[in-house]
Amino acid sequence: MRAEGVTRQAATPAVRAAVVWEALRGVLAERAAAAGRDRLDIVDAGGGTGGFAVPLAGLGHAVTVVDPSPDSLAALERRAAEAGVGVRALQGDAADLAELFPPDSADLVLCHSVLEYVEDPIGALGAVAGLLRRGGVVSVLAANPVASALHRALSGHFDEARTVLADPRGRWGDRDPTPRRFSAQGLAELLAVTGFAVGEVHGVRVFADLVPSRLVDGEPGAAEALLALEQAAAAHPVLRDIATQLHVLGHK
Repeated sequence: MRAEGVTRQAATPAVRAAVVWEALRGVLAERAAAAGRDRLDIVDAGGGTGGFAVPLAGLGHAVTVVDPSPDSLAALERRAAEAGVGVRALQGDAADLAELFPPDSADLVLCHSVLEYVEDPIGALGAVAGLLRRGGVVSVLAANPVASALHRALSGHFDEARTVLADPRGRWGDRDPTPRRFSAQGLAELLAVTGFAVGEVHGVRVFADLVPSRLVDGEPGAAEALLALEQAAAAHPVLRDIATQLHVLGHK
């Protein structure tokens, strides 16, 4: 993956993609082998403009994006058209999955940056479990409260950082735009209670949101080095827990 000359803002999506895609590649290969077919049925709940859905469709999979925003779905359709792939777009929430799809109809469900915002995370994951075929996988990506505390402290908001650590939802105050955040243990418990076997937890953006852009901008090889560092830190038992987001796979 080439990233020379990119800024920190441009590098961050590449880092996110590298860590999460590494896990997803393993899931895709495993599910294809188990199902005896290369074309998998994938649902991206809250998939927005198709950052994951369009590349997955480009790999030959049947992908459906469910998102409440008509504007995001319109952008998804434009993006898919530009890439020359077909992606089905449905307007709805994660809670609507049981109404939008028949049971046991998906091999993989992406649930990225969704559980923080839904009214009932357990209900949302329960709907995902009903949608998945036996042996299917859910990919969960969620905001980490420890990282929020770290970021608030580094920006000088020490009282808010302390509030994050004490708040059961991992929020720093009434103005916090994120309704809730999840620790690694919290995600594991949430998946377990909804019937999933919990896989490894990986940290996403351990360093990328902390490194000043001047250390990456225009420095030959800096973006690649940061990317390699992120991949090495993703599964580190200490460093993963300060990542901006946590990624975990749940197996049905």
